[in-house]
Amino acid sequence: MASAQVTGSTVDRVGAAGPAERRGRARDWAEIQERMLVPLYLDVYRRLEVGPATSLLGVGCRSGLALLLAEGRGAQVAGVEWDDELRELAAARGLQVAPGGSITRSAHPVPRPAHSLVTVFEQPPTPALVAWSAQRTLPGGLLVVADRGPAERCESTAVLEVAHRHAPAGVRAAAAPGGLEPLLAAAGLRPSASGRVACPFAYPGLDSAVRGLLATGLFDRAERQAGAALVAKELEEALHPFLRPDGSVRMVDEFRWAAGVRPAGASCG
Repeated sequence: MASAQVTGSTVDRVGAAGPAERRGRARDWAEIQERMLVPLYLDVYRRLEVGPATSLLGVGCRSGLALLLAEGRGAQVAGVEWDDELRELAAARGLQVAPGGSITRSAHPVPRPAHSLVTVFEQPPTPALVAWSAQRTLPGGLLVVADRGPAERCESTAVLEVAHRHAPAGVRAAAAPGGLEPLLAAAGLRPSASGRVACPFAYPGLDSAVRGLLATGLFDRAERQAGAALVAKELEEALHPFLRPDGSVRMVDEFRWAAGVRPAGASCG
């Protein structure tokens, strides 16, 4: 699940919790939720043959697990992340992750566009963010965007209804089938590859599931509207159909990804 909402030209990660709780949520992302997207990362890396010849930039890389997996394949990796706590966790893993600043006018230095592969795994692939990311892709390089699949292919759809119920404008719907390729084309990229992959969302218990889901940021606006306690209670209730006899929780969501090639003659802005 993607974690932030891109509002206008900036990424909005401001949640309902205070600084200490947000730091706890960053750790919950790194320790509970991040691994749920590993099948997505690995499918992209396998299909695109990521290896020693790859210079990869992860945009919105959060605490950096996707970067670590690429580095394990020999790639040179760097990241951009808007959340201070998540960036600290990535740095603790030995990763170079820059602050993001504004999408249209960076308030902080960002890596220059010298990357053969740029990935947008964990951010909503909005037109503004895709265009920003395309400018950090080498001519002839690839930009990959990903999104949660159609509602009928995602068991977490019922759980996301908690967020929709309290803040219907706060949860962006997944792109329509085929919607990723037009985003790439609008940024001047030629769609070149795509895939679908099942990502199991598995937790040892209800508490872990609630903490992991809240760490995605998808429920932040609902918490501001209805209060954190009510949202957590309703999340726990929505998860009951996915409880297993041993007390664990398991859902399966489909994620889609698409890659686009930046034209060889494009300038690096």
